[in-house]
Amino acid sequence: MRKLLLVCAVFMAMFVTGESLTCNTCGVGIAGKCLFGSTETCSDSEPNCYCGNLAFNVSSLLGLQTRGCLASSLCNQTEAGALLTAGYTVTKTCCSTDLCNGASSVQLPLTAALAAALVVVSSNCRL
Repeated sequence: MRKLLLVCAVFMAMFVTGESLTCNTCGVGIAGKCLFGSTETCSDSEPNCYCGNLAFNVSSLLGLQTRGCLASSLCNQTEAGALLTAGYTVTKTCCSTDLCNGASSVQLPLTAALAAALVVVSSNCRL
């Protein structure tokens, strides 16, 4: 009987954790590219993935993006405001499947990373 209860508990735990949504996260994105992206498992209080876009009214070229988990009450909303007399609009769009808020991270090619490391090392080794 104890084994049957243990098996039932394991299956229930698998289904409960299986219901959590996995979303891409991005604290700051520029031009659609995330600077430091990762993934996270959403909580019950924030069960949706979202893409947020901040656009300044003075320039359509300057915009920032965020991604992550969000509460249902905040989904699919647009807010307007001003920062130092510059108007902006924040739009949050939600979706509800794993990794549906696709975020591509900016990654340096290996040659660029090696070149940057070489410059740092050579500047520290000057006599």
